[in-house]
Formats: sequence, structure tokens, C-alpha cells
Amino acid sequence: MKFTERNGLNLYKVNEEVLNEWDKQDLFHKSMNEREGCPSFVFFEGPPSANGHPGIHHVMARTIKDVFCRYKTMQGFQVKRKAGWDTHGLPVELGVEKELGITKEDIGKTISIEDYNARCRQNVMKFTQEWTDLSHLMGYWVDMEHPYITYENSYIETLWWLLGQLYKKGLLYKGYTIQPYSPAAGTGLSSHELNQPGCYRDVKDTTVTAQFAILDPKPEMTKFGKPYFLAWTTTPWTLPSNTALCVGPNIDYVAVETFNPYNGEPMTAVVAKARVAAYFKPEGENADFDAYKHGDKVIPYRIVGEWKGSDLVGMHYKQLMPWVKPTEKVEDNSPAWVSAYAAAHPDKCFTSGIDKFVELAEEAFRVIPGDYVTTEDGTGIVHIAPTFGADDAKVAKAAGIPSLFLINKAGETRPMVDLTGKYYVLDELCDNFVAKCVDVEAYSHHAGDYVKNAYAPEFNKDGKYDEKAAAKAEDLNIVICLEMKQAGEAFKIEKHVHNYPHCWRTDKPILYYPLDSWFIRSSALKERMMELNNGIHWKPASTGSGRFGKWLENLNDWNLSRSRYWGTPLPIWRNAETREEICISSLEQLNTEIEKSVAAGFMTSNPLKDKGFVPGDYSADNYHRIDLHRPYVDNIILVSPSGKPMKRESDLIDVWFDSGSMPYAQIHYPFENKELLDSRTVYPADFIAEGVDQTRGWFFTLHAIATMVFDSVAFKAVISNGLVLDKNGNKMSKRLGNAVEPFGAIKKYGSDPLRWYMITNSSPWDNLKFDEEGVQEVARTFFGKLYQTYSFFAMYANVDNFDPAAPQVPMNERPEIDRWILSELNTLISEVTADYEDYEPTKAGRLIQTFVIDNLSNWHVRLSRKRFWGGGMNTDKLSAYQTLYTCLLTVAKLMAPIAPFYADRLYSDLTAGVKGAAESVHLATFPKADEACIDKALERRMELAQKVSSMTLSLRKKEHVIVRQPLQCISIPVTDNQLREDLAAVSQLILDEVNVKELRYADANMLEKKVKCNFRVMGKKFGKLMKAVNAVVTALGQDDINKLDSEGKLSVTVEGQPVEIERADVEIISEDMPGWTVANEGALTVALDLELTPELRNEGLAREIVKRIQTYRKESGFEITDRIRVVIENQAQLAAAVEAFNEYIASQVLADSIEVADTLPGDAAEFDFEDFKAKMSITR
Repeated sequence: MKFTERNGLNLYKVNEEVLNEWDKQDLFHKSMNEREGCPSFVFFEGPPSANGHPGIHHVMARTIKDVFCRYKTMQGFQVKRKAGWDTHGLPVELGVEKELGITKEDIGKTISIEDYNARCRQNVMKFTQEWTDLSHLMGYWVDMEHPYITYENSYIETLWWLLGQLYKKGLLYKGYTIQPYSPAAGTGLSSHELNQPGCYRDVKDTTVTAQFAILDPKPEMTKFGKPYFLAWTTTPWTLPSNTALCVGPNIDYVAVETFNPYNGEPMTAVVAKARVAAYFKPEGENADFDAYKHGDKVIPYRIVGEWKGSDLVGMHYKQLMPWVKPTEKVEDNSPAWVSAYAAAHPDKCFTSGIDKFVELAEEAFRVIPGDYVTTEDGTGIVHIAPTFGADDAKVAKAAGIPSLFLINKAGETRPMVDLTGKYYVLDELCDNFVAKCVDVEAYSHHAGDYVKNAYAPEFNKDGKYDEKAAAKAEDLNIVICLEMKQAGEAFKIEKHVHNYPHCWRTDKPILYYPLDSWFIRSSALKERMMELNNGIHWKPASTGSGRFGKWLENLNDWNLSRSRYWGTPLPIWRNAETREEICISSLEQLNTEIEKSVAAGFMTSNPLKDKGFVPGDYSADNYHRIDLHRPYVDNIILVSPSGKPMKRESDLIDVWFDSGSMPYAQIHYPFENKELLDSRTVYPADFIAEGVDQTRGWFFTLHAIATMVFDSVAFKAVISNGLVLDKNGNKMSKRLGNAVEPFGAIKKYGSDPLRWYMITNSSPWDNLKFDEEGVQEVARTFFGKLYQTYSFFAMYANVDNFDPAAPQVPMNERPEIDRWILSELNTLISEVTADYEDYEPTKAGRLIQTFVIDNLSNWHVRLSRKRFWGGGMNTDKLSAYQTLYTCLLTVAKLMAPIAPFYADRLYSDLTAGVKGAAESVHLATFPKADEACIDKALERRMELAQKVSSMTLSLRKKEHVIVRQPLQCISIPVTDNQLREDLAAVSQLILDEVNVKELRYADANMLEKKVKCNFRVMGKKFGKLMKAVNAVVTALGQDDINKLDSEGKLSVTVEGQPVEIERADVEIISEDMPGWTVANEGALTVALDLELTPELRNEGLAREIVKRIQTYRKESGFEITDRIRVVIENQAQLAAAVEAFNEYIASQVLADSIEVADTLPGDAAEFDFEDFKAKMSITR
């Protein structure tokens, strides 16, 4: 057979050609079909959203997933990989709104919900072809012809079934709680959405320390000016909703007599004792009050009273901004104190529609206790606005403090800020409520104002947020602060940088907002989730125990509701008055319930039946007849057991529930494929991988749903990918101009160098600093060396008609160099397999790369090169071919999961025409280590040879002595018999490699040595003694140094104390000697004799002649077997070298004769030697 000899290495061309072959062979499907009946390896593909372009980081993410699926396929597993599209959620809706130039408020008005959702359905799949093309081009094998799509009715039906299971278990409930809400997105957010990377960011806001006038002060508070509680807030816009002040029961508080910094008014301020220094300068303490003039830089103050926080609890203060009085609804479920107050104060009660409310100003505006209060910042007194903070609502409820709600025209309680981020306008409020509780003049002053500029329409024209203009403009916080200053209600106004949550999709700040929402009681199964998590193989482990594990430890209930339009509708129908409800779990159940509603007269017909839908028919055609999205499901009215109409709860569900349900919904479980999942054939996943941002997203929702519904893990192993940054460590973005376009990168370098670079540069979970020079380096070194090694093999194998099917030379008949590389190869197989099994692709890739470059190419092939030249096919030559062939074939298989294209090219070139070879490397069997071939002693000796050679060559380089110039001697101090034996076994190999005549074993005392302490290691060990230890170690004599070097430890006395120094604690350096140059690496020292004798100079010159003749042969197009005649210009130094080494030169260059002549033929060429020029005639 003939091996293909290729001209040049173009890795993108290899990419294209191999890809075409795969397509013709339908190789991806073969990789699954040929494994039918084999054990399955289950992989889940996390669904990307196809409404955005893929980036270079997706090449990284998909490579990681592809590596292990290919590896497991080669191991004999059947690995089915189904692609998926995440089609619902904010990214899609916000993109459509931007494209149409509308906001959420326009939906249902200027555009129907039906048309809006149709546009979302269309837009979400806009870039699917780009994703398909990238996956194809980079060699990511995943079934994109039959993807699961989250907007499909069959997919939604499974979600409804899962929600039905949660409902039956009592894990689905409706609650009215303070939740994170995004005015910019128009929906509430779940806690895992709020914990996506980058959601919390530093912002600079105007803050105020407000003065709350005390109504029932302690005596010590009444002797100087008016008494005030001071409370600091970063959100002045919440102050009109204040109903309480919170103190730490065990915190010390003081009364401070002083002056208001802005108006000079005398006052007594109550603050935490630990915070006095934050508000008052030390030089002002007990300063002269009479001498103070308003405007002085130092304001005098004195402490006149001290109390525990518990002593202040129950004190009252004047409402700071009496725009609205607090209220509560009076109903059966009201707290007892609300009902009692309403009964005792009928004059404070009023109605809104059918509901009764009571005004509760007398129960508010007092000091309450809270264990969460700290003195880290602010005044140690916390302003409480129950409608805008979960902690605030909790402590207020515990203390019987009413919330400050507004009541709208529908009789619904609402916070002062509406869902768009502005104060409600009066026209939207209930007339009875306004009459009873609102100071119309005071409230009207800011009615309709946006609490943050980020929400205001003037900074969001045409759907584009002008962040710079918003930051530059005066916002409501500033306005309120200035008004407070003017009114004498502000003690300190300042800019403050603090960490504030932002919406993960709009990049705008969120609000904490009281909402009616449906929740999953995930906290009820927190411990079980934690227990199951302990069995998951996390890479890195720190993510499983840290970011993910800690998240589970502090798990809150899952806010499922989303007040949007394009998404999976919540399948709960409810009657608000009777509170009867039903959770629909299937289309068959929905069909049955609709028939009941038709019979009851609530619906004129069954829309499912009208569309021709047949329950139980699971065909795609049947399911495509209907649409389970809004507005169609909103039009369905069901009937309650008591005969009342039930309407669907208008919420959609969190899009993360969509993706977390994919293990079940992708197979339409339990309506289809029930036995496959129940038998655990397709579940749980053996492996998943996605970006670190999915830790509290997809990873969490997979885990939560699996635990709550199936009491199982959803995945057994997971890689949490890091980010792909630019080479300077900055996040990539088109705006910054540092983004790398993936298609262009692949066409420039080929997929394999990109994949190999990304995998081997850093572990998948570490952030990768992407540098195109690194990709080029990988292509040049690793792929270049591999290509050169194969090219060398193919060229000589074709000359000698090497047959890979020939009987193998027995191991004991192979030379040591072959036995060594085969030992290293089998060790490599063992280690690479272990790394793939442990989901450590970086380690695996680096091992393969080191083997190819250092062991195979730079050592084995180079040292064995002459064995391939000339002569017949004897045992030694056959061993050389078989060994190199085995190495190349095995490397092709080992590297195939990471670099699928070149691996397949190499495999195909090596096996074309070989009987029994697989059609592709990806259908071949992954190598298994042959333990009988592994010789650790031989590997150790060869590693020693490589190390000594490397050290010697580095010395030559340092001293500018080229390798072709022979030197006389290497001297190595020997400290133990094992080293002596190992050196003896490889001494000739070392001498040949470094071109030195002899290797001597020197006494360890031969060289002058000095010792340097490793401060990083020894500092921890010796602590304060380190300085003295260093002085003693540095002063050690040669005998002590040699003892430490040979015995591995040395006892010394430091400041009268016995101290043991270990060899690993220090670095022992050998000094150069006259005529010698010395190198050290760990405990190994090499000394090189630099003296050049005339004989050595002649031999060096002979080698220079050989080099120049060989270069001439190659450049002149001589065949490798051509014999030549050489005539060399007669120069004294050349003549002496030719006379002494004539036979050597002739044998090296295949010359029949080597002559020295005064006159050369006219075709003679001139050659540069180191310090002279000479002519040579070289002819066939």
C-alpha cells in the first residue's frame, strides 16, 4: 500500500475536506446507529436562544461538550445528542419591542397579543441557520434536524404535567410578597435570575441621612433643640412610604446635642454610638457651643444620653412626608390587631368596591426591633418601607406595623410606585381612598415622577437607553434630598457607591415590589437538593460546593410568575371569589374540562375540537393544529366544582422552568417515551456543560425539578465553563471592538487549532484569555510537528513499501528507543483515558501535545531517523516503522475528541487500504493501555537522558557553542547508586545527542555550591525565625551543603534552637569552574568542559561541511537515494577536517568521493562557514 504524501498543511482546507467526507458518509448518524444496542451515555444539550448571533465563546462551549460525546462514542457507548432552542422569555420579547418601536404597555393596544406573539415566534428562530452552520463548521455533532423547541405544544404539555405534579404535592402556591421586579422588562424576576453574573454592580447614588422628629422623647433628648432619630437611606424616593424605624435591640444608641449642618438649627440627634465618628468630627466633641456660628467647618457636639436599642422600641415619631396614610384591608385573614383596630375605630374605615379598608396612621411611625440592623454604615437606625423591601416587610409585620399602600380604581392595593417605575398619578387611585388617606396637594407635587432616570421615557427614546444622559440629568433622589434640605429634614446628603441589583436582560436597576405571584415551594426540599448535589461530579468541585452548594443552602421559594406575553402560560384556572382552582396537567384534561364548561354555558364551543385536535393523537400534525400560548388560552373559561366560572391566571411561567424541564419535554414525557425515562435509559444525564452563568440558571432548574418531581439528580457530571475574554482579560463586545467573529476565525485557522488552543490553554472552568497568536502557535508547534512526523513516515514508508499488516516485531527484539516510546505511549493512553473520565480535557490535551512534540518528534523520530535511511527491510528498520506507525495511529485516536478533523485525516491516511480499519477515527475504538508494554524504569532513564541533554544543550546555547561542534566531557556529580546506574544505561545516548565524547561521574564535592532559601515554603514553616534561619543557611559550608544534598536533610542551630532544614526547603546551586560551565535543575547538576582541542575543531568543521552539503542536496532537488561527488576548495582548515573525517562526511551525504582541490569546476557554489567562505562542487 501507499501512504498519502501531502504538500503543505492548511488546517482549514483539512477542515473543509474532512467535513465533506463526513457529510457524504452521514458519519454523525452512523456514530449513533452503529452503537445501537450498546450502553448509552446520556448527554443533555442546554438550549441556546436563537434570536442572537453565536460568538467565539460558543466555539469553546460546544467544543467542551463535543469532546466527551466523541470520546464516549469511541469507547463503545451510544451517545444521542438532541439540539434544542430556548424560544421564550425576555430576550425575545425585548428584541421584538425594540424592532417594532413599542413598549410592553403598547401590547394589546397598538398591537394585538396575537400579532405580537406571532412576531416573537418568527423572530426567535431568526439566526438558527447561523447556529447550525457554526456547529457544522466546527465539527460539533448534535442533532439539529430534530431539535426540541420550547414553544412547541408538545413541549408545553410536558411542562404543564410537571407543574401538575408540583401542584399535587402542595409545592405550587400563590403568595403576595416583596419580589425583585424589573420595570424596564415589565416583569418580576426570580432569585436565580437576580444572581446571574454581573447582575449586582456598583452604582453611585445620592443618599440622605433623614431627620425623623421624635414625638415622645426621653428626657435627655429634650434639652437642646428638637429631638430627631437619624436614619440613612440610599433610596430617598422610598421615604414617602416609610412607616417605621428599626433599631438593633443590643446596639448602644446615644443622644447627641449639636446643630443641623445645613441651617444651623439646634437639635438633638439619636444615632448608634458606634456611628458617631462617621457623622461628627473628633475636634467638635464638647467644643464651645456658644462660639459656634452657622457655616463653621467644625460643628460642636456632646453626648448627653445612652440607651440600648431595646429601650427605644415603641417610641413614636412624626411621619416624615405625610403624603399618604397607611392602610390595611379588613378581611377574614387580616391580622387580629388590624381587625381589632377597625372595630374600635369605625370612623377610620372606608370601602373600595366590595372590600373594606382601615386607615392606620396611629399604629405606624414608631421604633421597632430588628436583629439584622448593623453599625457597618448609616446611623444604626434603619428606615422601614414595607412595600419596597422583603426585610422591611418582615420586621414590620412582626411588629404590627401597617404598610403604606395605595388603592387603585379596581380596589387593588399597590405600592406608591407603579410597574413602570413612577409614582402613581391620582386619577388611577380609588376616590374613597384619596379622600380618606391622601394629602392631595403634597402627593401631587411628585405624582407621575419616575423614581430612577433609567425608567423615564425621555432617556429611552426609540427603545434605546441613553445611559450617559440619564446619569448626567438630575434624578428624583436629588430633587427629594434638596427639598428635605430646604425643609430642615436632611442631616447629611452625599453621593455613595453601593452594590445594587440590575435586570439580567435590560441592564437596568430593579425595584423590590409587592406582587401577587405563583411560587414553587422549593425551600421545602432544600435539604434533599443539597443531599443529591453531594453525589454530582462537579468540575470544578468548588462550584458544586461553593457557588451552587451555597445557593442551595440559602434557597428561597422559586417565583414562577412572569407578567409578560410570549412564554409558557401558567396552567391554573381560578375563581377569585370562591378561590376554587384547577391545575391542568395535559391537553386531554383540558379538553375534558372545556367540554364541562361548554355544557355549563360558559363557552359556546370547544376551541380544541374546533381546530380538529384529537386528544391522545401525539403526531406533530395534530399538535400543530392548536396554539397553547396567549391569547388563545386566556379565552378559555372553565367551570368550578361549585359551578362558578374560572379564568386562567394571567401569568406566564419563568423561562428557566422551560429549560429546566428539557430532559422530560424533549421526549414529550410522560405522554410518549415513558418507559425510556422510567427505566433510566435516557435519564439522568451522564454529562452536561454550560457557562458559569447557568450555575444558578439551567443547572439549578434542572436539579430543582428533578429533585421535586422525581427525587433524582438530573445530571451526574457537569462542567461549569468560564468566560472567553480578550487577550488582555477584558470581556469581549462588539462595542469595544475586541470581539472575535467565530466563522472568520475558523476560516483563518481551521476549527482544530481553535478547539485545541481553547481546550489546552486553560481548564474549561477558568476564564480563557483568547489570543490569536496562541492559536497560531498551536497550529505551528503541535499540528506542525504532527504533520512533519507523518510526512517523514509516509515518505520513507513509501520508499520501503512498508506494510502495516506485516507481523509485529516482538517487544523483546525491538531496540530500547522503540520499547521506550511504546512504554510512554501506553502510559499516555492510561493517563489520557483517566483525564477524559475525570472530565479534565485540558490535562488530556497537554499530555498528548507533550508526547507528540517532546517524546515522539523531538526525541524518538530524531534519534531514529538514520534507521529509516537506505538498506533493506531488516528487523530494526521494521521495528522503527511499526513503532512510529503505532504511535501516529494511537495519537490520532487520542486527539480525535478534541481535534476531530485532523485526527480523522491522519487516521484515514494511515489506514487507507488497511483491512478491518474503521471508516473514520470517530467510529474506531478508543485505545486501551497494554500494561505489559509499560516499563517505568526505562521511562525514568530516558527522562534522565532527556533532562541531561536539555541542560547540556542549554549550556551550549549560553556559551554560543553550536551542537555540531564536539566537546570533550560532561561531568555529573552523582549522589546515589540509582542515579549512577541510570546514567550508565543512557550515557551513550546522551553523548550522541549533545555531541560530547565522554560522561564522567564526579564526586558531589567537585563543584563549589551555594544554598538559597525558598522563602515561600520556609516562611510558613519557620515564621519569625525565618530571617535567622536564612542567615544560617546562607553561611553553610561545602561539607554541610553536600550532606544536605545527599541525605535530604540537615540539622542546624538557630538562635539556640535545633532546626531541621530539608532539601525541598532550599535551592542548591553549583558555581561555574574555570573552563567549565554548570547548569542545575532540582538535584541534578551538569558541568560541561568548554576546552576545544585541534581534533575537536576538525570534527566540528567536518559536521559543518555535512550540514551544508545536505542543505544543498535538498534545495537542488536531489532524490534522497542519489549518490554524489564532492570537490572542496583547498583551504588549510577545511583540508585538515576533510583528511581526518573523509569517510564520515561521505557516509553522511551519500558521496562516492570527497576531494580537496585548488581548482574547482565552474558549477561550484560558494558556502558561508562561521568565519570564512569556501567553494564546493556537488554533482550526481
